[in-house]
Amino acid sequence: MTKWEYATVPLLVHATKQILDNWGEDGWELVQVVPGPNPDNLVAYLKRAKA
Repeated sequence: MTKWEYATVPLLVHATKQILDNWGEDGWELVQVVPGPNPDNLVAYLKRAKA
């Protein structure tokens, strides 16, 4: 059975692609993006298989 680790990452609207690309290069998979504490921010939920 696969075991997962999770991370939450604040996203800046003007740099979303760059932030997600950087996490993706480290093996993280995007699960969901939700609104952050203010309208200019988003929060990404990511997961990857544990080693």
